[in-house]
Amino acid sequence: MKRVVGTIVLSSMVLFACNAKGNSETSQSGQEEAPKASKSDVSYAVGMALGKSVKSTGIELDYNAFMKGFRETLEGKKLKLTEEQANSYIQEALTAAQTKKAEANKAAETKFLAENGKKPGVVTTASGLQYEVITEGTGAKPSATDTVKVHYVGTLIDGTTFDSSIERGTPANIPLDGVIPGWSEGLQLMSVGSKYKLYIPSSLAYGEGGAGDVIPPNSTLIFEVELLGIEGNESTK
Repeated sequence: MKRVVGTIVLSSMVLFACNAKGNSETSQSGQEEAPKASKSDVSYAVGMALGKSVKSTGIELDYNAFMKGFRETLEGKKLKLTEEQANSYIQEALTAAQTKKAEANKAAETKFLAENGKKPGVVTTASGLQYEVITEGTGAKPSATDTVKVHYVGTLIDGTTFDSSIERGTPANIPLDGVIPGWSEGLQLMSVGSKYKLYIPSSLAYGEGGAGDVIPPNSTLIFEVELLGIEGNESTK
């Protein structure tokens, strides 16, 4: 339990502490400092941190049992479970929650790609990549080993933006032999000056594992990409 619960609690507290530090630094720049927190405020803040962290795991809780375990641990009472038992139960619940989420995402992905592939202008390649031409350029096409200069916005099928070079205000230089297969395939279809919308199945992206907290398991990734240039190709700059 120390290993699993400790990690959850620590990550929650570190996140909130970092946010608090940022706010503190802002206040030190000349703004009025907020009044010191009461015991009630601190208690609520800890609850927020724990709640956010547990929610992110997808584990469904019995609130009465949760509060009992929380209270008895804080009060130093004899606990119902050993640390080994608690750790085992939490690991089992985490695995079940992750499996459930992955299965739901896979079903949503299958439905989305089937419907999206029927839309006018959407082309599906042999690998399963789907793309749509927004603007067709007239420049050179990159090869699988080229580094390309692009602007892009990446979203999930629910519309969540997870990455955007446009928001950062700087185009990205990306080696096509160092990215997910769907990106490499999609960019090689494009001529410099083109803007495409790529619909990349999870099998050509991050698969069942996802990518940290940013890309859930079995996620189709949607990229609106503008190919600005190819490194080393003077005619494309």
